[in-house]
Amino acid sequence: MPGPIVSAAIHPGLGVARMGNSTEYILAPQVMAPPPRAAGSAHAADGTLKREAAEFRVYGYDAAGAVVAELTAANARIEWTVELAAMKAHWYKFRAAMDLQGAAGWALARRNPDYPADRRDDLAIRPPPASVSGPGAASAMMRGSFTYEGQSVPAEIGELRTDQAGRLHVLSGFGVSGSPAGLPVYDGNEEDAFGNARGWYDEACDGPVTARVTIDGREIPCEGAWAVIAPPNYAPDIIGWRTMLDLLTELWRSAGWLEGPPAVSFTRDIYPLLGRLSQLQWVNQGFVPFFGPGGPLDFESPGLIDKLARVHGPGDLYRDLRREIFNAFRPVSGDGVSLRSQPWIYGDAFGTMPASDPENGLPLWPAAALKMRLWVAGAFDADWGLLPPEPSAIEDVPLAAQPAMLDRAPLHFCLADAFHPGCEMTWTMRHLSLWEKPFRIRRRDPASPEPDYGDHLTTAEALGPTGPLHAQGPGGLTRWMALPWQLDTAGCRSGYEDEYDPYVPTFWPARVPNQVLTEENYAILMNPDHAPADRLAAFLARRSWYFPLAKYGTDDMRLMVDHFAEMGVVERRDGPSDVPGVPAVLYVETLPVLPQALERVAAFAMAETAELSAEDAAARQSGWRSDAQRRLFRAARMGHRLQREET
Repeated sequence: MPGPIVSAAIHPGLGVARMGNSTEYILAPQVMAPPPRAAGSAHAADGTLKREAAEFRVYGYDAAGAVVAELTAANARIEWTVELAAMKAHWYKFRAAMDLQGAAGWALARRNPDYPADRRDDLAIRPPPASVSGPGAASAMMRGSFTYEGQSVPAEIGELRTDQAGRLHVLSGFGVSGSPAGLPVYDGNEEDAFGNARGWYDEACDGPVTARVTIDGREIPCEGAWAVIAPPNYAPDIIGWRTMLDLLTELWRSAGWLEGPPAVSFTRDIYPLLGRLSQLQWVNQGFVPFFGPGGPLDFESPGLIDKLARVHGPGDLYRDLRREIFNAFRPVSGDGVSLRSQPWIYGDAFGTMPASDPENGLPLWPAAALKMRLWVAGAFDADWGLLPPEPSAIEDVPLAAQPAMLDRAPLHFCLADAFHPGCEMTWTMRHLSLWEKPFRIRRRDPASPEPDYGDHLTTAEALGPTGPLHAQGPGGLTRWMALPWQLDTAGCRSGYEDEYDPYVPTFWPARVPNQVLTEENYAILMNPDHAPADRLAAFLARRSWYFPLAKYGTDDMRLMVDHFAEMGVVERRDGPSDVPGVPAVLYVETLPVLPQALERVAAFAMAETAELSAEDAAARQSGWRSDAQRRLFRAARMGHRLQREET
C-alpha cells in the first residue's frame, strides 16, 4: 500500500495547447490512441475554429515515489500559476537549425535588427503571471502588448480556466498575428526574409506552469511543468512519421535517463514506421498510389501486414521483403541528397543548405534503424493482434500509469521533422541541456537573466556552454519558430521540386495538409446512384488544401493570417461498403463554409483553366494557383539556399 503523500507533480510535464479563433474549445489528447474526432467537431456552429486546451493535473506521491492519488479540488487546495511570453520578434532570425553541419559559421541577425537596443522590450509580449484556483474558475486572460515604432497593440496570448475538479486548462489566445505599422508579411528584399517578418508579432508562446498544493492545511512541494501554445492541428487523427515523442525518447534513452524496451515489438516499434506512411495518403496525394488501397505498399492491407508481422515457416519466406522495405529508407547518415528515398519528407536542411547537403531528406533515426535491422533479421516479437487495445481515455488508465500517459500523449501528437523550423517546437528540443529530466524543461532562475548575445547570435554561442540551449525562461521554446506562424503554415507545402514529382517530398502534411479528399467527392463516393467508376474516381481525387483561400485573392501568405480558421480540418468518416478497393475508414476534409460558397471558390479558382500554360497546369496539379506562385513560394522558402548556389 502507498504511504502518505509527501510530494506532488504536475502532469503532463510539457503540455501543448493549440490556437483557434473560437470561444469554444476542446481538450488536447491525453492518451496515445484517443477516439477519432467526430466529423465537424473542430469548428463551432458559427464557423470559428475551436481552440485546443492543454489540461494539467496534479498527482500526489509517497516517499518511495509511488502514485497515491490525483489531487483535485475534492481532496486538496490547488492554486495554479502560469507565466507565458511570446518572444519571436525580440529574438534572432530563423534560417535553419543551427546544429546542422552546414551552419557552423553562421551569425544570425536579430529580428527587427534596426530597432533601438534600449527599446527592444517593446517587441516582447510578456503578460504578468496569471493564477486561478478552485473548481470552475472564471477565465483569466493573459494580456500583454506589442509595440513597433511607437504603435502599440494589445495581445491576448493565453487564457486560464479550471474544470469542475479544479484541473487547469491552458488555452491559446485567438491566433492573431499582425503588424501595427502595416508592414508586409513577406518582403523578399530582406535578408533571411522567410519567417522573419519585420514589425510583426504573433501569439505563439510558452512558459512555466506551477501549482501551490495544500492538503489539510499542509503545503506539499509540487514539481512544475511547461505549457506551449502552438498552431492548429488541421489533421488531428493523423500521426506524423516521426513524432516529438519518438525524438525525445531516443534522446533520453541515449543519455541513460530512460530504460530501453526489452525487445523489438512489431506492433509498437515497427508497424508505426510503416503504417504512418499509409496514413499520409489522406493529406498528400503522392502517398495515395503507393501506400494507399491497392498500392504496392498498402500497410493497412491485412495480407501485407500478415507477411511482415511474423516469421513464416522455417525458411522465413518474407525476409527478403522485409529487407527491401528497410533498404528503401534513407540511411541514418549518407544519402539524404536523394529525395526519392523513403520517407518522402524533407529533412532539416532543405530550403537553406545546398542541394547536395546530406540532410535535405529525412533519414531513419538511429533507434528506428536498429529496430528495423532486428526486424529484418527476424529478431522481433510477432505480437500483432495479441496486445491489449490502447486506452481511449485517461480514466481508463490505471492510476499509477496516468502521469506517464499524460506526459507522453501531447508529444505523440507533435512533429519532430522537418525542423525548418517545424510545427510546434524546433531543433532546440533535441539538446539534452534543455531538459532537467524526461518531460521537464530546465527552468531558468528569474534572478539569473539570460545574457545578451549581441546583434548577432553565432553558432558557437548558440551551441556553447553559456548559450540559449540550457535553462529556459518564458517564451524560450517558441521564439525560434517562424514569424508569423501563418506564413510557415502557408509555405510548408509539397511540389517545390516539380521536375521530380508534383506532390512529394513534403514538409508537415500530418499537421498542415497538402492535398485532401473533399466533402464533395466524399458525397459522390457514398452515393450509390453514381456509376462505380465515378465513385472510385472521386475517392482517388485530391484537391489542394489551400483551395478555400482562392475566394479572397491570390496572396496566400497574407490570406492565411486573416483566414487560418476557415481552413479545412481532416476528420474521420465511414467509407462505403459497396465500392471495391475503398477502405472502410476514410479521412475527409471538413470546411466551415456553405456549399454555395464553395461554388464561388471553384468558379474563382478555376477561371481561365482552358488558357493555362503547360507550366501553370503543372503547378495547378501540385496545388499551386500558378507557376508564378510556386516560384514565389520556392524563392521565399529557399531564398538563402538559392543565393548561396548563385554565388
